Amino acid sequence: MIILATEGNIAVDGKIRKDYKYPVGFMDVITLVKTKTNYRLLYDVKGRFGLVKVAPHEAEFKLCRIKRRAMGPKGIPYVVTHDGRTIRFPHPEIKQNDSIKLNLKTNEIASFFKFEIGCNVMITGGNNIGRVGTIVRLEKHPGSYEIVHIKDQNGLEFSTRLSNVFVIGTKTPEITLLKRHNYYSIIQERDVRNSRRPKIEEVEQDDS
Repeated sequence: MIILATEGNIAVDGKIRKDYKYPVGFMDVITLVKTKTNYRLLYDVKGRFGLVKVAPHEAEFKLCRIKRRAMGPKGIPYVVTHDGRTIRFPHPEIKQNDSIKLNLKTNEIASFFKFEIGCNVMITGGNNIGRVGTIVRLEKHPGSYEIVHIKDQNGLEFSTRLSNVFVIGTKTPEITLLKRHNYYSIIQERDVRNSRRPKIEEVEQDDS
């Protein structure tokens, strides 16, 4: 991997990075230039980073969460995203906690997804990190954390802080996800581990 980076064969968000220590984070798109393969960095339900292979057309954009919207010098509006980007003249309807679909070639906002009940989200922090679900209700607590209640594909409902919620689509995710983003019980975890172990065939020995 070090050799690939120093030779300019690895791109992060569409830009060649020759520093093998260059940091990558959530939602970043990593491209292997020689093989023309693309990966997106996501969380799994254990809180670990995982790479999911994406198609070339999907590698052309990334989702960014809006951390702040403000007015700059000369009355120019701008937004700040979770990965440190500052984008001027955003759509007037884009607010804090919404997500934008950023074109990595033009650095322009292709579309955006509102933070609202019914939208599809991924959890990026806390005990439920990596889980995917739909917002069912919001709780506002003045002077304290705002709580978001989410229901996953299995019908299980859980809650987390607002700051841990990342909108990834309206009704369905706009990105390709990892194979596992749902909560498993202890028994289900055991079954998954056992399915990964090589099966040992029992050989009956004749007593004779």
